Amino acid sequence: MMTPHSPTLVLIDILGAVALLLWGLRLVRTGVFRACGASLRRWVGQGTRNRAVAFLAGFGVTLGLQSSTATALMASAMSGQGLMTTAMALAVMLGADVGTSVVAGLLWLDVRWLAPALLLLGSALFAVGEGSRQRRAAGRTLVGLGLMLLALRLLGEATVPVRESELIHAVLGALTGEPALALLVAAGLTALLHSSLAVVLLIASLAGGGLLDMAGTAALVLGANLGGAAPPLVATARETPAGRRVPLGNLLMRAGGALAALPFVELLPGAANAHAAVLLHAGFNGALAALFIPLVGPVARLTGRMLPDRTDAEDPGRPRHLDESVLEAPTVAIACAVRETLRLGDLVEGMLRRTLDVLRHDDERLIAQVSRTDDAVDALHTAIKLYLIKVGRGQLEEEDSRRVGEIMAFAINLEHIGDIVDKSLVEMAAKKTRLGLRFPPEDFQAIEALHRRTLGNLRTALGIFLSEDLRLARQLIAEKDAIRSQERASAEAHLTRVREGRTASIETSALTLDLLRDLKRINAHAASVAYPILKRAGELSETRLKEGGLMPVEKDA
Repeated sequence: MMTPHSPTLVLIDILGAVALLLWGLRLVRTGVFRACGASLRRWVGQGTRNRAVAFLAGFGVTLGLQSSTATALMASAMSGQGLMTTAMALAVMLGADVGTSVVAGLLWLDVRWLAPALLLLGSALFAVGEGSRQRRAAGRTLVGLGLMLLALRLLGEATVPVRESELIHAVLGALTGEPALALLVAAGLTALLHSSLAVVLLIASLAGGGLLDMAGTAALVLGANLGGAAPPLVATARETPAGRRVPLGNLLMRAGGALAALPFVELLPGAANAHAAVLLHAGFNGALAALFIPLVGPVARLTGRMLPDRTDAEDPGRPRHLDESVLEAPTVAIACAVRETLRLGDLVEGMLRRTLDVLRHDDERLIAQVSRTDDAVDALHTAIKLYLIKVGRGQLEEEDSRRVGEIMAFAINLEHIGDIVDKSLVEMAAKKTRLGLRFPPEDFQAIEALHRRTLGNLRTALGIFLSEDLRLARQLIAEKDAIRSQERASAEAHLTRVREGRTASIETSALTLDLLRDLKRINAHAASVAYPILKRAGELSETRLKEGGLMPVEKDA
C-alpha cells in the first residue's frame, strides 16, 4: 500500500499538475484563436514594416496565445507564402520569446483567489454563450487561465515531499554539477511537452522548493529555451524552404545564446528560488532580443544558404494555402481551405481544357502532361481532405460546420472530374491515336461544342463555390438539364449517321458515345456545387426545382 508521500504518488501528482497546465494552455490558445484568429494574423502581418514593429507584434500575439510555438507557426506560414521576409519573421520570434517570459512572470504571481474566480466566470460565460462565438471563446480562455493558475498551485504542493527525497536530491545534485547535462535534460523535456512555458514554471516550482541552486536553475532555464525551438522546426519539416527558415533561424539564435551563456552559469552564487528562475528566463530572452534584433538580416541570409529555394519546378500537388497554424481559428482555416480548393479547381480546369487539344492533335506529350496533373490533383485533394478533418475536430459553429462539409464535397467532385478526364477521356484519346482513327467532322463538332459548354460550366461552378451566388446556382442547374438534352441529341444524330452506313462514324462510334457521356458526367459533378445553395434558399425539393416546376434533378448524374 502506497503512503501519501510515496515516490509513485508524488510523481503522479507532479505529472498530473503538468498535464493540467498544458491543458489550460491549450484552452487559452484555442479561445484566443477562435475569438480573434484573423486579427492575430493581421497583427503578425504588421511585422512587415520594420524590426521594432515585428518584435512588438510577436510580443503582443504571444501574450494573448501564451505560446511562442503558435506564433512561430504563424510567422513561418506567412514567410513561406511570401507575406513577410525571413528577417522580419525572426524579429517576430524574438518578440514571441520575450512574450513567453512575461507570461511566466505573470502566472507566478501569488494571487490565490484569481484561479477560482477565473474558473467561475469562464464557466458562466461559456454556459450562457450558446450561439455566440465571442462569448464562448472568452469563456474558454478564462477557464484555461484558471486551470493554469490552479495547476501551478498543485505543482507547488506536489513538490513539497520532493524536498525530503534523497533520490531527487541526488539527481538534481548531479544536474547541478553538470550544466551541460542539465541543459540537455531540460531541452529534451521541453521538446517532448511542446511548451517552454510549462517547463520553466516546473523549474521555478523546484527552485522554490529549495531543490536547485542558481547554477542548476540557470542551466535548466537555458535548456528550456533551447528545447522550445524544436516543436516549430518539427511541425514545419514538410513545408517549403522559405517556411522552414524561420524556425531554423529561431533555433540558431536560441542555441547560440544558450551555448554562449552556459560557461557563465557556474559563476552564479547561492540557492535559487521561484522568482529567480522566472527572472533568469526573462533576462535570457531580453538579452537574446537585444543581441539579435540588429542581426536578423545576417541570420536570415544564413538560413537562406542552409535551406536554398528549390531549383526544380514547384510541385503543383503541394498545398500552398493550408496553414496549419490557424486550425484553431475555424473561420480563417476555412478561408485557407477555400483558396486551396480553388487551386484544385484550376488544375482540373487545365486538364479538361487540354483534353480537346489531345483529341484534336493526337499529342502524346499532352497525354503524359494531363496524367501528371491528375497525380497532383489526387495529392492536393488528399491534403485538403485531411486539413478539413483537422478543422472539424474542434467544436464548430453550425455555419462553419456546413461550410466545411460543402468544401469537402466540392473537392471530392473535382477529384472525380480529374479521374474522368485522366482515366476515361485521355485514355480514349490515346486509343484513338494508337488505332489511327479520325472523327468525322460532324461528330467532332458535336464533341467540341459539348466540351466548350462543359468547360464554361466548370468555371461557373468555381465561381459559385467562392461566391455562393443563388442566381448562378440556378443557371448552373439549368445548364445541367440543357447539357443532358444536348448530349442526347448529339448521340441520336451520331447513331443516325451510323445507320446510314458512314464508315468513319462506325469506326469511332464507341469513342464518340463514351466521350459525350463522360462530358455529361463531368457537368453533373460540377453542378453539384449548386445544390446546397438552392436547398438553403428553399428552391430544391427531392426531385425538382420548385420555381416553375421544371428540371428534374438527377441524383446520380
